[in-house]
Amino acid sequence: MRSYKPHSTRKLRVCVATCNRADYSKLAPIMFGIKANPDEFELEVVVLGSHLIDDYGNTFRMIEQDDFDIGSKLHTIVRGEDEAAMVESVGLALVKLPDVLHRLRPDVLVVHGDRFDALALATAAALMNIRILHLEGGEVSGTIDDSIRHAISKLAHYHACCTRTAEQHLIAMCEDHTRILLAGCPSYDKLLAAHHRDDYMDIIRNWLGDNVKEHDYIVALQHPVTTDIKNSVKIYELMLDALISFNKRTLVLFPNIDAGSKEMVRVMRKKGVEQHPNFRAVKHVPFEQFIQLVCHAGAMIGNSSCGVREAGAFGTPVINLGSRQTGRETGENVLHVRDADTQNKIYHALDLQFGKRYPCSKIYGDGNAVPRIMKFLQAIDLDEPLQKTFCFPPVKEWDISQDIDHILETQSALAVDLGGTNLRVAIVSMRGKIVKKYTQANPKTYEARIELILKMCTEAVIDAVHLNCRILGVGVSTGGRVNPQEGVILHSTKLIQEWSSIDIRTPISDALHLPVWVDNDGNCAALAEKKFGHGKGVENFVTIITGTGIGGGIIQHNELIHGSTFCAAELGHIMVSLDGPECMCGSRGCIEAYASGMALQKEAKRLHDEELLEVEGMVDLKKAEFVSAIHLINAARLGNRKAEAVLRTAGMALGVGIVNILHMVNPSLVILSGVLAAHYQATVQQVIGQRALTSAQSIQVLTSDLEEPALLGAASMVLDYTTRRIY
Repeated sequence: MRSYKPHSTRKLRVCVATCNRADYSKLAPIMFGIKANPDEFELEVVVLGSHLIDDYGNTFRMIEQDDFDIGSKLHTIVRGEDEAAMVESVGLALVKLPDVLHRLRPDVLVVHGDRFDALALATAAALMNIRILHLEGGEVSGTIDDSIRHAISKLAHYHACCTRTAEQHLIAMCEDHTRILLAGCPSYDKLLAAHHRDDYMDIIRNWLGDNVKEHDYIVALQHPVTTDIKNSVKIYELMLDALISFNKRTLVLFPNIDAGSKEMVRVMRKKGVEQHPNFRAVKHVPFEQFIQLVCHAGAMIGNSSCGVREAGAFGTPVINLGSRQTGRETGENVLHVRDADTQNKIYHALDLQFGKRYPCSKIYGDGNAVPRIMKFLQAIDLDEPLQKTFCFPPVKEWDISQDIDHILETQSALAVDLGGTNLRVAIVSMRGKIVKKYTQANPKTYEARIELILKMCTEAVIDAVHLNCRILGVGVSTGGRVNPQEGVILHSTKLIQEWSSIDIRTPISDALHLPVWVDNDGNCAALAEKKFGHGKGVENFVTIITGTGIGGGIIQHNELIHGSTFCAAELGHIMVSLDGPECMCGSRGCIEAYASGMALQKEAKRLHDEELLEVEGMVDLKKAEFVSAIHLINAARLGNRKAEAVLRTAGMALGVGIVNILHMVNPSLVILSGVLAAHYQATVQQVIGQRALTSAQSIQVLTSDLEEPALLGAASMVLDYTTRRIY
């Protein structure tokens, strides 16, 4: 990692060039950050492209309304909205830019994204020996934009990218990793800070009419795909047909100025969208108001990058049409309709998505991009040679950060474990290291428990910043039956009161603006073994928790089995005797009634009451507050035959239950987890050898090496979740 030093005492002259309404939403937060530091920076603003065209809203006015002095306005667009016009526009910009850049003489030019206007800016600056900072390089979207974006990256001297994957792409493109900042998207700084406005309904009514309700309208924004104009116009037509049939209030934004936009506007007018009572067609919406419209929409549809990026911050359902965003990283709120070749397919996607709410996603930022970029700019050494160097970076582990030293961050998860006694929260790194752990007594009421969970999680998120950990999401492990798809605890164990029919995902996601996953503690133990323990690389295995109760999880073909009503792997309630001891579930003869910590404690108390527990060498039980399973285990270890018999019966009951599991799902490995695992392992292996079918007798039983399976399993749900969905 290269050491950065601040630039000389003179102010750094930064020129920010903006071409259209979309890139200004990303550049404006940086411009405000530069303006707020007048002792460090001089800001120059250059406006060109569609900002200056009346048909596209004359959006340069919003820059002036933000109180920025525009140093130069360059009319660079050649009208025609076809491929030739785009090329001519680049050429016109290259003719006009040298005079402006020569007059301004910036130290750094800030360029955003993948537009043809931005390519002209980067080309001119590179040839005039001006350092370039490129925003949002390394991303993939599947059209000509990719080629333009990567070309700008090759011209740029510095990079501020949004995601870990984009950072890795830039490194693979031989960019110097010491000049790459993993910042996040600057627009997220404003999104996460401003989307909870009290006047959002006034904004919605202003754009869509007085009768519209929250989550009961659609935002549509579709741009042409310049490499396949004919098909993109056809998809636009089908989208409008589907929206007309869907019969919901819809805000339609005009497409951008790329080749094909003229044809799309013709289609819109041919269908009478501007006169349709359900539609409002507009050329531009101020970004702060657009945030509110997207945040509270019932769905967003089209192929705008806003749908796969910004909308995820609100959990707004998105239908992404066609190929324009192919390759983009997306949250689970995005439903892709790659081959949008029929109106019915688009209508069906609308029907699936409209009105849903998803967990908030921070794939593209955590709200702290601008402070990082300000530090990055301050660290630029103007005495360095201007000539770029390219390098093939050494192969690095996935979770080794490439950020500059003072903002080095580790991808991490927030894990929550709800036990019968304690509530625990931990920051867990990608490699399974528990960076910091928090423990409190689990409250007895729902209100107090939720309040404590949010308080502990908020504290952990704040601490994560100081520990250089980037929290990707929250995983919750809890006892009872859980619907992981909805994040709802259906039925709790008797040890956790007021914890049935509880939506745990929503309050945590709303408070932290992070995606949340929830599952049963037994399933979490299996996931922990799959990622960090003996189950790593094993396609089929079973994990059994031996603790206060008996639970577990089943991994079949590398997938966790939940069952049709989410009660698969309730292994503690496999019956091994028709008339055995009563179980807490109300049945008799369950494994849990023999082998759980509660069952052993019950037997220990019985022996103690009959004065058959104590043996020489044991602590005087009269001084103990209560008799526990530990006393029974110690008595057996010291030779108490009665205690030995209880443990042997418990181990055999567990072994018989595991034999049944082997015969049903035929795993290749059994992992015993929890405080009692070591005491049962030998007996269980013996029972398998005696009672299992010959084909199952060789299956190995191991005790877990993981100290915190519930927390690690909760974290693994976050760290391993695949966010892309294809429709």
